[in-house]
Amino acid sequence: MNNSDSRINPRQLGTPRGIKAECFGGQDNTSEFLFAGGPYAAVSTSGDRKNLNKPTRARKKSIFEAYMSKEDVSAGLKRGELIQGPLRINPKKYHEAFIPSPDGTRDIFIDGVVARNRALNGDIVVVKLLPKEQWKVIKPDGSDKETEATRESDVPEDMLGTCIPQETAKGDAESPDVIIEAQFDDNDAEHGQDHLKDTLTDDIKKLSLDTGEKAKAVGIGGVHRTKQDDGPTVNDPRFLPDKFLQRTAKVVYVLEKKHSRAATGFIKLLADKNSELFKRCAMFSPVDHRVPRAYVSLTDCPPDFVTRPEDYSNMLFICRIVDWKEDSNFATGQLAKSLGQAGEIEPETEGILTEYGVDFSDFSPKALECLPQSLPWVISPGELAKRRDLRKECIFTIDPSTAKDLDDALSCKQLPDGNFEVGVHIADVSYFVLEETALDKVASERATSVYLVQKVIPMLPKLLCEELCSLNPMQDRLTFSVMWKVTPEGKILDEWFGRTVICSCVKLSYDHAQSMIESPGKVISPEELPPVSPQHSIAEIQQAVLNLHQIAQHLRKQRFIDGALRLDQLKLSFTLDQESGMPQGCYIYQYRDSNKLVEEFMLLANMAVAHQIYRSFPEQALLRRHPPPQTKLLKDLMEFCNQVGLDIDFSSAGTLHKSLNETFGADKYSEARKEVLTNMFSRPMQMALYFCTGVLEDETLFRHYALNVPFYTHFTSPIRRYADIIVHRLLSASLGASSPIKMEKEAIQRQADHCNDRKMASKRVQELSADLFFAIFVRECGPLESEAMVMGVLNEAFDVLVLKFGVQKRIYCNALPLLGFHFQKVGRKPELTLMWEPEKPKEESVPQVITIFTLVEVMLTSDGVPLKYSALLKRPNSE
Repeated sequence: MNNSDSRINPRQLGTPRGIKAECFGGQDNTSEFLFAGGPYAAVSTSGDRKNLNKPTRARKKSIFEAYMSKEDVSAGLKRGELIQGPLRINPKKYHEAFIPSPDGTRDIFIDGVVARNRALNGDIVVVKLLPKEQWKVIKPDGSDKETEATRESDVPEDMLGTCIPQETAKGDAESPDVIIEAQFDDNDAEHGQDHLKDTLTDDIKKLSLDTGEKAKAVGIGGVHRTKQDDGPTVNDPRFLPDKFLQRTAKVVYVLEKKHSRAATGFIKLLADKNSELFKRCAMFSPVDHRVPRAYVSLTDCPPDFVTRPEDYSNMLFICRIVDWKEDSNFATGQLAKSLGQAGEIEPETEGILTEYGVDFSDFSPKALECLPQSLPWVISPGELAKRRDLRKECIFTIDPSTAKDLDDALSCKQLPDGNFEVGVHIADVSYFVLEETALDKVASERATSVYLVQKVIPMLPKLLCEELCSLNPMQDRLTFSVMWKVTPEGKILDEWFGRTVICSCVKLSYDHAQSMIESPGKVISPEELPPVSPQHSIAEIQQAVLNLHQIAQHLRKQRFIDGALRLDQLKLSFTLDQESGMPQGCYIYQYRDSNKLVEEFMLLANMAVAHQIYRSFPEQALLRRHPPPQTKLLKDLMEFCNQVGLDIDFSSAGTLHKSLNETFGADKYSEARKEVLTNMFSRPMQMALYFCTGVLEDETLFRHYALNVPFYTHFTSPIRRYADIIVHRLLSASLGASSPIKMEKEAIQRQADHCNDRKMASKRVQELSADLFFAIFVRECGPLESEAMVMGVLNEAFDVLVLKFGVQKRIYCNALPLLGFHFQKVGRKPELTLMWEPEKPKEESVPQVITIFTLVEVMLTSDGVPLKYSALLKRPNSE
């Protein structure tokens, strides 16, 4: 957001001389400046130079370095002296940030708020490497887990199940991906930025980062200090081989502000009541500690805030960060609005949407003018004449029972020669959304619908999403179809693409299709199904579903033989109270044969269309690639599997899939072990990305790692994904049904990048929505008991996967009634022994050994802070 948008003059809002910066626990700017000079020697910044002509008395020291000039950055990047990449800030330890290494090796570490130089999470930054003596030392035994930032969800949806809770998205496996718990302690996350004081003092003292000392630090909140007077030891980076080092860097420029610059949080009065600033500003404290605290003008705060601040202690506000000066610990913000009470569904949801830049405003009159104005809408005879008429065919939809935006329909007709004609029929959204119209512009900006637990934020207006484009039963609808002639074993003999018109005969849910698959001989009565078109019998529909199921099983089996990989992760669904909208129950979504059936044909259609548009437009095709896993993280995982004695073949996606499905034995916990491993395997995986073929020269980079195919795209969900609309336009042009797309390859690539950004944001929002509902469920219905399986062991804590709910939590030893605990490595396998206090005097202490795959009992309980809950380990039985 530009400063011009701000109603506050940021110049008035730097911390004035002598006012203590309350964010840093009463530290003033002098010690803050010492921190700036810690590992990063102070330089005279342009900010200092600008101040030279001011009276010395009022001069302030810069905390942050001035950014380099555009020209110097550009030259530095060309010469390879600077590196660019997306900044990831660890959500659990916000003073740690990372950018990916361009060569795929270990991430580059950015240590501390000063080195991050005012960049926010997700921004594309340019960094300069620090000298080798300031690199971070990694413990050679691999027990130091703090070398990679937690990716907030890097598993490509094409590898995952179609398990989206509630307002569900659809068949081509676009599910919310796992949130991988950070491998760091929660301490900082809980204490927030009030806890910065220790960190900063520590940073001042720290000349090189001695992780050897770190690992020994006792207590969860132990401050890790290094002795400065020891000469070079084995922990001096200059004397260590590179494999024990992690490169560190500082941010010198922000290339692109990807972060929305909006945050939710609370407002507080400033600490120093006598300061000038107290009369003008309040302090905004964001809930997300990766965002800085900000001064906001009191004129933007509620009128009675100064006299009754306690009334607002639990009120959530949205603040936009409009500036952050070099000489201030705090940013300058502008309060946008108050949301309501923290911990309530709607205020929290609006906060999540705003933070991630999701546009949930009403569609503009200009965009709505692009829709058909005379309703009810009917297909014109002229349009019908241009299309293949399939309205008499037995075509149906299979969706989650709550779905309203039905993008895709299926058909399966037996041919006289014993083969089948199988069709995938997709809503022809590009007929209604014409290139370069106001509606096209808003759809391209939204780029995706966003599925929350309780509602959908649509990409297109309701009239299209739920009516004119939605393939509702017994309504004539315009579609784009891919049809194949297929043998009963799933071998494709022939293929056809074209514009069609269909009339779906029934809206089946996954449950309906599943019961048809499970009871193939059962006669289904009309009462068991939604209304069915009189043109087709229930038996005909049931037979088509069974035939599709048989073919899908062959297709699926062949895909995995050909080397595809699937990582299915547990996903939560909720049942909501009709009146209050509160969660009443939650369960893990079951991914079943009916889901797999739909998924196989969506994948088939997407692959077929990818080949077709790339053949026709080698420079303009919009495809979807999936890069192989990150080498460094994969190597770490391989090492870990060796340590715990797991025989996993990491050589390709296919061998990984095979290992994952053959490693687990047949006891009732084999599934749980598989879940834990699936979670681990997700960590090195990269995101799948949209791209324009004309911009990427090397065709081998087009590959999709998880699907193990050379070309893939998204064609099957144009109601909820803008990329699919572009693909429809390309497909139409390739068939001569419309003129070529107007976008040049560079414009297509820019749109692809934007679709990638919005897809990641919507995925994160989906996850946060499920987190919100689960935290409320624990608060309202807890404490909840469940078995859990250990998925990681640290020296004073361990991570578990809670099996009943699929959530991951960290359990700290010092929060348990223990006499003591002991960490050791057995061979190379980490192991914690907990010594429980006896329940009765004179009884023996009960030891419990915690290692990977240990089964434990946990209790999830609400923490009394809005939306926070803990997992407590239950005492083991003493027998």
